[in-house]
Amino acid sequence: MKSVELDEFDIRLLREVTRDGRISVQTLSERIGLSPSPVARRLKRLEEAGIITGYAAQIDEAALGFEVSVFVSVKLDRQIDDALSAFESEIATFPEVVDCWLMTGNRDYLLRVVTRNMADFEKFLVGRLTKVKSVAEIESSIPLRRVKSTAARTP
Repeated sequence: MKSVELDEFDIRLLREVTRDGRISVQTLSERIGLSPSPVARRLKRLEEAGIITGYAAQIDEAALGFEVSVFVSVKLDRQIDDALSAFESEIATFPEVVDCWLMTGNRDYLLRVVTRNMADFEKFLVGRLTKVKSVAEIESSIPLRRVKSTAARTP
């Protein structure tokens, strides 16, 4: 990834595409106060530098019938490279796991698991996650409601 100095136009551009990834170059240029050609060049530069890594739709999981979201902390029985890689490879195959973070502290991973209901979460937990080799401990937390959500932090 290249190092890129960001000016005020870049920062405004990033804030706008974070809010609306489908914004046209024309509308973006009007909002940040530059003509379309320099805006298009800035977008390309930010993409090539790895600052903008892609564009995606924000999906309402509950509207698709996935009403349960659970944060699951996982501790492995050993923290060696092979065990970490094996765990990560297996977790990558589980569609219920929508986020997985390697953590510091007393747990090795934090997962966000999304299922249709608690019965499906139980099936996932008992039928799949507990069977992953090297999983030693699991702790689940059920969020009551989302207080804040942003696509990304911008300067």
